[in-house]
Amino acid sequence: MLISGFPAGPWGTNFFVLAAGPGSECLIVDPGQGCGPQLREIMAENRLLPVAVLLTHGHVDHVWSVAPLTSDFGIPAYIHQDDRYRLADPIGSTFTMSRDQLLSMTSGELELTDPQDVRPLTDGETLDVAGVTLRVAHAPGHTEGSVVFEIPRAQEEPPIVVSGDVLFEGTIGRTDIAGGDVRAMERSLRDVILPMDDDCVVLPGHGARTTIGRERATNPYLREILAGGTIVPPRRGV
Repeated sequence: MLISGFPAGPWGTNFFVLAAGPGSECLIVDPGQGCGPQLREIMAENRLLPVAVLLTHGHVDHVWSVAPLTSDFGIPAYIHQDDRYRLADPIGSTFTMSRDQLLSMTSGELELTDPQDVRPLTDGETLDVAGVTLRVAHAPGHTEGSVVFEIPRAQEEPPIVVSGDVLFEGTIGRTDIAGGDVRAMERSLRDVILPMDDDCVVLPGHGARTTIGRERATNPYLREILAGGTIVPPRRGV
């Protein structure tokens, strides 16, 4: 399987390109601000044709480029229905900052419109797109419609989870912004994340890749849930 991606924009949002291999169709996950040049370089180098955009949630740093990409390539965007409303107003539903502040952070670029073809994701459904099989798991807490994408184990390759802003290396997504819910985050970590295999590779929305086993052993939030406690999520970060 081919997995490539880079941090994009001022928030360092990881976008990913997933494909069965070079010379095939591909999926784009969470296209952040300014990801276009790197994305096209990945596609040209590997002879890839995008067929869909997958969104782990609707925050502006993860959906910035979804409308131009879906328009340019004539492809749909997939997002959980509970976060669908965010695509119509990704700034207002994410941050409390003015348009001028946002422009100053993003080199004067502001290209945020509602994609024309948006398709809902539902908990537990399996997507077979571009030769890649993914299971959708609803994991609210960071937002109402946050999801993670699980790619099952294949031959000698470990399973993979694209975790969005649910789980990072050493921490988790914040829950103190609009749509966040600390108790929902606890349930998502306990019922969705912790049952995964230790060797499952985590592709997070920000920061470095990790594994479920490493996070189970060292992540203070997962350790607190394993001990039967309650968490106090971070109030800084993303």
